[in-house]
Amino acid sequence: MQTLPGFRDFLPEECAKRNYIFARWREVARRYGFVEWEGPPLEPTELYKKKSGDEIVEQLFNFTDKGEREVALRPELTPTLARVVALHEREFKKPLKWFSIGQFFRYEKQQRGRLREHFQLNCDIIGESDLTADIELVSLCIDVLRAFGFTEKDFAVRISDREFWTDFLREKDVPSDRWGEFLQAIDKFGREPREKTAEKLGNLADAVFATLKSGGKSAKLEALVDGLRARGLADFVEIDVGIVRGLAYYTGIVFEVFDRAGKFRALAGGGRYDNLIGQLSDGAVSLPALGFAMGDVVLGELINGIPDARNAIQKAIKRDTKIDIYVVIAKEERRADALKQIQQLRDRGFLVDYPLTPTKVARQFQAAEEAGASLALLYGDEWPQVKVKNMATAQQELVSSEGLLNRVAELL
Repeated sequence: MQTLPGFRDFLPEECAKRNYIFARWREVARRYGFVEWEGPPLEPTELYKKKSGDEIVEQLFNFTDKGEREVALRPELTPTLARVVALHEREFKKPLKWFSIGQFFRYEKQQRGRLREHFQLNCDIIGESDLTADIELVSLCIDVLRAFGFTEKDFAVRISDREFWTDFLREKDVPSDRWGEFLQAIDKFGREPREKTAEKLGNLADAVFATLKSGGKSAKLEALVDGLRARGLADFVEIDVGIVRGLAYYTGIVFEVFDRAGKFRALAGGGRYDNLIGQLSDGAVSLPALGFAMGDVVLGELINGIPDARNAIQKAIKRDTKIDIYVVIAKEERRADALKQIQQLRDRGFLVDYPLTPTKVARQFQAAEEAGASLALLYGDEWPQVKVKNMATAQQELVSSEGLLNRVAELL
């Protein structure tokens, strides 16, 4: 029986790669003072309808549970975050700097870089409207990718500002109830035929195309780049007013991250959503907010495509999957003595493996090599002494069983 379409098995090597990604995500987020939180993988379907409308149901893994409740596996984290903040915001000082690593599900067509499940890093800042928060968030996104060995030659953060376009539409006397329609058309520019975009934009097409060609001017975006320049990160960003992000709830600065070679889908994306918490909490709580998400699928493809990043993950996996000690039981009558000391070694925090059943000595040493053991301890005719072999140098020594724990600690 195969996995369901769009789902993955994580065999040991793939699981090690996933854990490496999680570790880098967590390490950098904590370096920035973010704290980890998590929400449930199952929520009322209504929570997602409230944010995205009834059409979102077509993209959900949703069902009626045994309590006759309409529920769905989460396709994203933002609605859950808004719900949690509305319930608990009085318990925390602002701004909140929260991150989460979780699994998400979307019932949609599979494409390169897009499955029906994926793991995702979410980083959000709640309760701060100043531009410094936007600079901090973009910096975090850059440094997360740098942690995998990527440089400014490998990826770019394209930054834009929704307010740039809402000001533009206001100047053109476009009714506010049509802004979303125009913003979505601009967002798809370059991904669909120019004629189709022009048809959607109507008499604004020429002005929009001219603005996209010239790049547009934004004092806010220049200030953001200056803030990143002060941190030595300006080479990682580009102002691109063509980045709008299709989701209607974004209100200010938005950004997406792409590989420089243009081979993959966006690596990450996010921006300001100052009104969303108020909308999802029915006005109970109104707090400015911004955040970004980064998935593991496209990131994994880019890691495989960049030699330095690929080598780094391979070295880390090799290091992290090694054990400290392999115990070779040459004489079965010594198994009880070996097991007693195996437990003592594990109690001291050493990573120890041994043969569960009688096995030829040569096969045991082969297993020690395959496991990457630093030491092999041989229990045989030498007892009550134990033969200690350094697997890297092949040097051997006899150590008394009473002094074994301390000698192992010295060697490792």
